[in-house]
Amino acid sequence: MSSTQELEAVLASAEAVAPRLRAGSGTQRAGWLRAAGAALEARRAELVDLAVQETHLPHAALDGELTRTVFQLEHFARTAESPELLGVVVESADPDYPVAPRPGLVQALRPLGPVLVFTASNFPFAFSVAGNDTASALAAGCPVVVKANPGHPRLSARTAEVVVAALREAGAPDGTVGHIEGVEAGVAALRDPRIAACGFTGSVAGGRALFDIAVSRPDPIPFYGELGSLNPVYVTPAAAAARAEEIASGFAASFTFRGGQLCTKPGVLFAPTGSGIAAATAAAIGTPEPVELLTDRITSAYLDGTRRLASSPGAIVHAGGDTTAATLVSVSAAAVLDSAVELQECFGPAAVVVEYDDPAQLPLLANRIGPSLTATIHGEPGDDVAADLAPGLTELVGRVIWNGWPTGVAVTRALHHGGPYPATTSPTYGSIGAGAERRWLRPVSYQNWPVELLPEPVRAVLAD
Repeated sequence: MSSTQELEAVLASAEAVAPRLRAGSGTQRAGWLRAAGAALEARRAELVDLAVQETHLPHAALDGELTRTVFQLEHFARTAESPELLGVVVESADPDYPVAPRPGLVQALRPLGPVLVFTASNFPFAFSVAGNDTASALAAGCPVVVKANPGHPRLSARTAEVVVAALREAGAPDGTVGHIEGVEAGVAALRDPRIAACGFTGSVAGGRALFDIAVSRPDPIPFYGELGSLNPVYVTPAAAAARAEEIASGFAASFTFRGGQLCTKPGVLFAPTGSGIAAATAAAIGTPEPVELLTDRITSAYLDGTRRLASSPGAIVHAGGDTTAATLVSVSAAAVLDSAVELQECFGPAAVVVEYDDPAQLPLLANRIGPSLTATIHGEPGDDVAADLAPGLTELVGRVIWNGWPTGVAVTRALHHGGPYPATTSPTYGSIGAGAERRWLRPVSYQNWPVELLPEPVRAVLAD
């Protein structure tokens, strides 16, 4: 755990270095990000082995995740060196402008300052010390204070050592990335006026508690939290008639992938009564073996959740229910709509099939379960049920999927990883996709400002 003195040293360093990062060029920061990626790659075997020991995730999955993390660093390096990062808008003075004469204006995005990052347990590389939040904040020109995840403390500390050393060797000033440990240190950092923004990936309860702290400070700050999500899947009657077994097989693979410990896991599937999708999904699962989940706390919560699902009124247990093995339960749409069954996220390899009698129930069911990161429709060409359902889903989620599955998130600018609360605390920008770096920037307008007094990065964009 970080002592008061250690926390103070990290925060003081972040504050001291912030002006240097703000004044520096995106090209410099791109070099730092690439250096961090190269350092992680050079220590791949060591870091992956350590991750296996602490998280119990498969070696192949962690190895692939480290590859993704290195790619993310390159992705944000390109973002950092792009002139689009600063969002420069120039409007010349216009004495004849409608309403009133317009002054000469230059608007540009400027870094907020030190960013605090609470890392995720389920992605010990891609959403941890060198993950999306850290990479996007560095690309934006903000120093980062990383709060270690208790699910992989040794990996977190070692990754921080590797990243900090790589940044220093690449010319980044000390304090560009700091590392702290412990709940008390994390909360104290969030309350500290030197922290200008915060990113979080985790539970609804934990994220909401931190969000409340962030916005109740004497100087409230932006808090970008990714919290909870059911990621519903809607199967139309036409799709169920055409390919029930194929859908069931895909559903089973998706909700059990990586032990079901993904924010994009499809936790509920709506299927027509009599489609046989629940039984086919159970058959695709087979006889599931217990899964070693990330932490004891997650294990306990998973067991509580599956027992609650199994004991729901009218529930049929098709697989699992009382161990950490994959669990599948089916309930009726009427029970959900009557609030006899409450659908909640169960982090781990558990899912619910809700069987509906009338497609007209689907919009009602969508509103009943509320916002998520994703929503998926399995439909057929010319499917009227899908056409009626789709517009409402875009009001509830940040990504809509057609005949696919939400697990497997592309690291690309067109993908939005977010959604209305409680999927996230801010639906505008997520940690993946276009705008991830904009969470850590704010616009400033320079009115009739001498060009020579503009920040050097802005002058460089104007010169081009």
